[in-house]
Amino acid sequence: MAERMHKNMDKIPEPTLRRLPWYLSSAKLMKEKGETYVSSTQISRQINIDASQIAKDLSYVNISGRTRVGYEIDRLVDVLEDFLGFTNMHRAYLFGVGSLGGALLRDSGLAHFGLEIVGAFDINPRLVGTAINGIPIYHTDDFERHIKTDGVKIGVLTVPINIAQEITDKMTEGGIKAVWNFTPFRIRVSEGIVVQNTSLYAHLAVMFNRLNELVKK
Repeated sequence: MAERMHKNMDKIPEPTLRRLPWYLSSAKLMKEKGETYVSSTQISRQINIDASQIAKDLSYVNISGRTRVGYEIDRLVDVLEDFLGFTNMHRAYLFGVGSLGGALLRDSGLAHFGLEIVGAFDINPRLVGTAINGIPIYHTDDFERHIKTDGVKIGVLTVPINIAQEITDKMTEGGIKAVWNFTPFRIRVSEGIVVQNTSLYAHLAVMFNRLNELVKK
């Protein structure tokens, strides 16, 4: 059967990047069921995304699919994990060990997606000097000293909004190059710093609004 080859593009659109992990999860699920091939149509049925969109998204990664057969699952999983950076371990610091920060420290599943939180920072004297899930918690004032030896480039931000910008400035001035922002505050960074905003409250607002619209009908 003829193979359709997919070309790498210089820059992948962000919406596509957001969808690729869904395809990876779908492929892994089918692999667990003993399947060896998966088509974009099969993935479409699982995650309710148009098959043509899935095929277009997968054209950005180095994977080939067989006509009327689909993609070899083992190959698809390997390629997507490598493309998304999940196969490389990225070391990170977490700032703000509140309820959300503590939950992220306890989430061992992050390591399966390439993120290893190696230290956390807070000013709470009851937390400083302790550890959660084996991850040490330091005083925020000690950040500059630790980053010099740990070589961390990613900061996970879960602090209160009133200090979000202050801690962001402290992180980036100290050498952090990417910030995963869980606060509802839109932090400002200089050019060359990557920011990914993941506000739980923003998603709640969208969900509540859509729910209200349905209830009114």
